[in-house]
Amino acid sequence: MDELFYFPVYFGFLILLSPLFGYFMAYLLNAKSLPGESWILSFLFSGAPKEQTSKEYLKSLFTFHLLLGVFSFLILRFQNRLPLNPIHLPGMNWDLALNTCISFLTNTNWQAYSGESQLSYFSQMVGLAPLNFLSAGVGLSVLMFVGRAISASSESVFGNFWRDLYRSVFYILLPLSVIIAFLLVGEGVVQTFLDPVVINGISGNVQTIPLGPVASQVAIKQLGTNGGGFYGVNSAHPLENPTPISNFIQLFAILLLPGSCVFLYGKLVGSFRHAWTIFFVMLLSITLAFTGAYLSENTGASAWEGKETRFNLVESTLWMTATTAASNGSVNSMHDSFSPLAGGIGLFQIMLGEVIFGGVGAGMYGMFLFLILTVFLSGLMTGRTPEYLGKKIGKFEIKWTLVGILAPTFCILIGTVVSIFLKSGYSAHGPHALSQILYAFSSASNNNGSAFAGFSADTLWGNLSLGFSMLIGRFVVIASVIFVSSSLGKKIKAEASEGNFKTDTALFGILLLSILLLVCGLSFFPVIVLGPIFEHILMLNGDLF
Repeated sequence: MDELFYFPVYFGFLILLSPLFGYFMAYLLNAKSLPGESWILSFLFSGAPKEQTSKEYLKSLFTFHLLLGVFSFLILRFQNRLPLNPIHLPGMNWDLALNTCISFLTNTNWQAYSGESQLSYFSQMVGLAPLNFLSAGVGLSVLMFVGRAISASSESVFGNFWRDLYRSVFYILLPLSVIIAFLLVGEGVVQTFLDPVVINGISGNVQTIPLGPVASQVAIKQLGTNGGGFYGVNSAHPLENPTPISNFIQLFAILLLPGSCVFLYGKLVGSFRHAWTIFFVMLLSITLAFTGAYLSENTGASAWEGKETRFNLVESTLWMTATTAASNGSVNSMHDSFSPLAGGIGLFQIMLGEVIFGGVGAGMYGMFLFLILTVFLSGLMTGRTPEYLGKKIGKFEIKWTLVGILAPTFCILIGTVVSIFLKSGYSAHGPHALSQILYAFSSASNNNGSAFAGFSADTLWGNLSLGFSMLIGRFVVIASVIFVSSSLGKKIKAEASEGNFKTDTALFGILLLSILLLVCGLSFFPVIVLGPIFEHILMLNGDLF
């Protein structure tokens, strides 16, 4: 039972540090000027960057991703002609390179390849690691736009994308990543440019142990809720996650910034209580998820199958719960090896839209859409004019809110159906085959990146369909929140009164959680019953898949 103290200690630190980091980020990202940035911004923009409208902000965002995508694609495609390739790996096939490029651009980090055996040091460091920083920085930038718009009154410009991105990367993500990387190196995580080590294994066979700049990539993959591992088995690899202490550092880094982003948003919109209400909805949801997954594992036959024995069951289950809540695709155990019910809980968290903490910035701006929907439905039920933080919600806002919520759902369900008919990717049969496909498209469409181990996506259909799902799940949601928040920002902000629907109470928290569960349940309950739930019932009767 001592291992259960791990859970309250972990979340105790999260509750303590999230408000502090959130307010600190608000200061850094909203300051008029910061030390050392004036000459850089003057060089880039020939003066101070001008404030942007929603269309200008989106144009800058899409242009940046297009240029960065082409650059990273060329590195992966032609890595055989580039330096730092000690074992002379060939370039990736075009469809796998495209999928990988999209994956890291969208903060998904879906890996249809094995990192140590298919990517050179150069590809890992120059092609992918920068995308870990930049994709997380984009999430913070979009959240800043949303927060400024909601707090504005009759305005049409809400910051500058390039300045927000620069500050997010160089003042928040990079310094924290350096600190975490040093801590991980101290725990034995590899950080070197040496060639792979060749040894004779216990059985006498020659074994090659790949090395590389691992700690630096692990730091940002966790801090930025990216998840793409240097090694194919990710954070279950002893050179990527060697000790229980390194495990705690990485696990805590996963939720630190997503939790802090809730209070960053609260600071921007001027409501400390509203931020705490959202935070405790997230905390309650992940607590229920962890409890259900742990009890299912602790009483099932799969308790230690597929788990790394260096970590206890709480560490493995909490990792699975935290990463599926936080749009982080890393693993320290195989999700496919969890009991059907525990794996189904992880799947359900992803299907919620990755808003229970979610990605850096992305979790909170995704939750913003559900806040709008909750206020709108509550207003209809009580006969009030729907209003969020002094801004009246109209037809335009609801239309784009539904687009942002339902677009990933469309990709999940359609992609799953087509993959079943094509017999593509999955290796199991029966309900577990459905779970494998459903998990893959849920993970891609909601930018998580983890997968059930039996699903093989490196096919033309898998790379292109999942890549398309990642793009929809990232950029349609971003466009939706930008349009909704900018529309609200143009409206006059009304003063709070006793007649307003309060968004900082326990009642609102209950309504918000109910809407989350209702939307996900209506969209996915039939396939969840046919997949994880049906498989769990059959497992209790002795039928395994």
